Parts: sequence; C-alpha cells; structure tokens
Amino acid sequence: MESERLKIFNEKHQYIGEKARSEVHEKGYWHETFHCWLVENNSLYFQLRSEDKKDYPGLLDITAAGHLLAKETVRDGVREMQEEIGIQVPFEQLQSLGVIECVAEREGFIDKEFAHTFLLKSKFNENDFDLEDEEVTGIVKADLEAFRRLCSGQLDEINIQGFKIRDGSKVQVDESVGLESFVPHKAAFYLTVLERIGQYK
Repeated sequence: MESERLKIFNEKHQYIGEKARSEVHEKGYWHETFHCWLVENNSLYFQLRSEDKKDYPGLLDITAAGHLLAKETVRDGVREMQEEIGIQVPFEQLQSLGVIECVAEREGFIDKEFAHTFLLKSKFNENDFDLEDEEVTGIVKADLEAFRRLCSGQLDEINIQGFKIRDGSKVQVDESVGLESFVPHKAAFYLTVLERIGQYK
C-alpha cells in the first residue's frame, strides 16, 4: 500500500507529478482523496476504524474514504464505499459537496488532502453494511446538529448509536463520546462538511 503511486499537487491544486504514497505522507505533498458521508434524516454516519489500522486505530471517521491512485479518476473513488462498508451505488447517485481541504499532522506523517467530497442521502439499516474488517469494525450514527455543536465546542459529548464487530459477533453501540473519539481532523474541516451537507436539507 505504501508503494502505491499518487498524483501530487501544489497548494493551488495544480498537478505537479506523482510520488509513492509513503513519500507523499512523509514530505506532506498535497494529493487527492475521495470522501463520502452517509446521511439519514438528521443523522450522520461514521465508520469505526479497525484497531489494526496504522493510522488512527479505533477512532470514528468519515463514513467511507480513501486515496485516489495516480491512474484513477474521481468517479473511481466510489469503490471505497463498496470495499470499506459494502454500500454499492452508482456514482451518479452521489451529491457533490465540492473539494474540501483536509489536513492532519503528527510526527513523521503529514496528510494534506484535496478531498473530493460527496453525500449519499438515503435510509439505511444495519444489514446494508458489509464491513471490510481489516479496515472498519463498526458503523454508528450521530445527530447532525449535535455533532456540529461538538465540533464548535458547545458540547463536550454526543450520543452515538450503531454496531461494532467484536470477536466475530455484532455488538450494539449506544454511548456518549467526546471529540477525542473521532479522527482529529481540524474543526474547520468538519464544520465545512456540515455546512455543505446542510445545503441539501
């Protein structure tokens, strides 16, 4: 995976070449990703990252997301939904939220993404999700407005409901979590996503 080739860009989103994924994250090159958020009524879905993931294990994250490889188009990103969470829909069914800059940094890792971001509004039940257990070990949902207030510092905790897989069995989730339970994207990123989702209400 670290040897995969990614397109790299300058800060104005102008193409400047290709690099191995490992070098992209080591040196902090801008690159492209595909994000899709699932929304049902006033609830936003999150995936629970596997405890075996190298990056941000066990944290809640974008419903489905992944890197666009050098030879892929944005349309090809829809494969991430099927691979990670088992949701298969045509690209045309997604609503575009535009390209959102998404930056996360820690020691030895600089992730600077131009995220082609999409929305899928529908009704879902637990049986719709078929998780790739090496990547994703659960699906939960939270109230959209509550999550916005959490990101803006107005709430310390919000309720999440859904399920996770533990020792091969499905376990129900109904608990309160704080911002530390989510992948530490910048608050501005989450708030931008929520604002653009709100335009489709």
